[in-house]
Amino acid sequence: MATASACVRVASPFMGPPLRHPCHVISARRGPRKAGLVVTAAAAAGGGSPRTVLVTTAGGRTGQIVYKKLKERAGQFVGRGLVRTGESKGKIGGGDDVFIGDIRDPESIAPAIEGIDALIILTSAVPKMKPGFDPSKGGRPEFYFEEGSYPEQVDWIGQKNQIDAAKNIGAKHIVLVGSMGGTDINHPLNKLGNANILVWKRKAEQYLADSGLPYTIIRAGGLQDKDGGLRELIVGKDDEILKTETRTIARADVAEVCIQALLFEEAKFKAFDLASKPEGEGTPTTDFSALFAQVNSRF
Repeated sequence: MATASACVRVASPFMGPPLRHPCHVISARRGPRKAGLVVTAAAAAGGGSPRTVLVTTAGGRTGQIVYKKLKERAGQFVGRGLVRTGESKGKIGGGDDVFIGDIRDPESIAPAIEGIDALIILTSAVPKMKPGFDPSKGGRPEFYFEEGSYPEQVDWIGQKNQIDAAKNIGAKHIVLVGSMGGTDINHPLNKLGNANILVWKRKAEQYLADSGLPYTIIRAGGLQDKDGGLRELIVGKDDEILKTETRTIARADVAEVCIQALLFEEAKFKAFDLASKPEGEGTPTTDFSALFAQVNSRF
């Protein structure tokens, strides 16, 4: 398992000539920065016992951030993690609340999912570069997926297994993080290893939307390893954000949106693209209820 983005170190498929923003792409209302976040989140939580939340691929670059945020908010959440190896478990402290399992095997993930209230799915197939590529000679690198780790097995079957398991134990909410680009069958990410990664991601998203469970599907733009909470977030649909110059987002901001989605009714039964304005342009988003309220698409 790996963080939910088929990101590799090649020219970004999200880059292109800047165009105007689509009219439906709206950022959250402005408000007091930290105070607004604390008040709205606390109000949405509604008191009661902390909810048990499992994040899968908790050892990945985005997953580590989500897991840490859950642990920091012990008054609201009991955080759990699912990883594939002992090495990944060690990355996030190796606690008893971190389970080792293989999402392709429903029985191996059952202990992690038992008793949870909500699930945050960050799993994704990860392409690897074929050896021998020499950038000085021009051309493009070639990629492949390891046996057993193709998008069909990870992004479709593996995510379906997680959704089924969560539904079977009565989970109340699933947040699924995917990637923008799924409306375009010819998107460059689909060509990596000729494995149609966005096609299989989209299939899992549709399965979740049809499951009857409350869900939030977040199709993130190009993921960046930057600090969160510093930018104005943008939501959209149908990949129209890809036609603009604001197609990226910090992993930390994606992680925060995942957790905020668990706090607000406005986030349920919705799917949206997510990116951010550059730092210093606009006002950092703090009112997540308003952000989710701008979304009107169920898929």
